[in-house]
Amino acid sequence: MFKTVWKKMIGFGLVAMLSATALVGCNSETTTENKTDNKKEQAAETTLDKIKERGKLVVGVKYDLNLFGLKNPETGEVEGFDIDIAKGLAKKILGDENKIELKEVTSKTRIPMLNNGEIDAIIATMTITEERKKEVDFSDVYFMAGQSLLVKKDSNINGIADVNKEGVTVLTAKGSTSAQNIRAKAPKATVLEFENYAEAFTALKAGQGDALTTDNALLFGMAKQDPNFRVVDETFSEEPYGIAVRKGDKELLEVINEYLKEIKANGEYDKIYEKWIGEKPKQ
Repeated sequence: MFKTVWKKMIGFGLVAMLSATALVGCNSETTTENKTDNKKEQAAETTLDKIKERGKLVVGVKYDLNLFGLKNPETGEVEGFDIDIAKGLAKKILGDENKIELKEVTSKTRIPMLNNGEIDAIIATMTITEERKKEVDFSDVYFMAGQSLLVKKDSNINGIADVNKEGVTVLTAKGSTSAQNIRAKAPKATVLEFENYAEAFTALKAGQGDALTTDNALLFGMAKQDPNFRVVDETFSEEPYGIAVRKGDKELLEVINEYLKEIKANGEYDKIYEKWIGEKPKQ
């Protein structure tokens, strides 16, 4: 009899253990399913979805570049070519160009700010390069510039050969393709990098350098601010600007490229270009 009772007890114990194991297994499967569902939901919510949900497009722009992105000291508003492009994109996505937040970026901060989610896109005179394509995805080209030099009106510098000499100092901004290009094209020159182009221009006016280098479109804006300076005629690189988004943001990129095609087809792009650059774009 004792053996029979013992066998029953062992049997009940095995049943209980199997039931508990099955329960844990079910709970584990449920948890795994929930995690999978959550991941699917998160993946389904694209940047474009988030923009529409919040009702606002957040764009990284320059605050220190005349003609492209410059904060007006009188109104406090940021104005320029890039700003008008950004507002048009907000209208395309949300139906209202005022549904936008313009956050200041520099050449150094713009990619980190994009990739950590502070901004949805970069519209900030950003040159498309193979190196940058490893970190972000680019739209079609929306502006074509060429790197040049800004010098005093009475300067003897008229091209890249004139700065490729020892004792010549060229100023530019940190994290820019301009800094890379000038070192490659004028290895004998001393290159000083500043946080942004406004600081570099202030340094040039203070006599800390012989020339300032960046894209000619930006230099024209600086020369317009101060007629004591001129842009040399020669350019020594092509600088195609693109709108940058996070890697894999395909839906947003498709909308951006669609928007750029639309404004080039309907003449709106030409109006923005002529408004800020002072001439019609070259075909």
